[in-house]
Amino acid sequence: MAKAKQGGQGTPATVALAKAGVEFSTHAYEHDQAAKSYGLEAAEALGLNPQQVFKTLLVEVDGKLSVGVVPVDKQLDLKAVAAALGGKKAVMADPAAAERITGYVVGGISPIGQKRPLPTVVDATATEYETVYVSGGRRGLDLGLSPGDLIAVTSARTAAIAR
Repeated sequence: MAKAKQGGQGTPATVALAKAGVEFSTHAYEHDQAAKSYGLEAAEALGLNPQQVFKTLLVEVDGKLSVGVVPVDKQLDLKAVAAALGGKKAVMADPAAAERITGYVVGGISPIGQKRPLPTVVDATATEYETVYVSGGRRGLDLGLSPGDLIAVTSARTAAIAR
């Protein structure tokens, strides 16, 4: 996998990966406004295994914002993400707050290059693959990278947080 060219495709996520020296690939597709699931849309449009394509979800754990990264064909287990972060209770973050805090729009929130680093948990299944795919920072753009690089660049921990 070669480093992607930045050109006009640069997003905070691609800039952060390039700055960190992480090898990644870019995968653009035509976003359908009528899509019910951004993540499943990406997997289908790119012809990828949905278990290798991960969605980024913002949660509040004991009142503090955090990030959960799970396969697009699964749901985030709120109790598991709270436990993984040493908290008691997690609830989904307000979408407007998620956009404001990350600098990305819902459906294009990347775990990489957010305006402010947040505690992040990546579902442990990510480590089963050579390459995983996450949002590139806008709807219609995914990035492929190694799970180790994803975990390193986001300072994430891994845990079983999907159900």
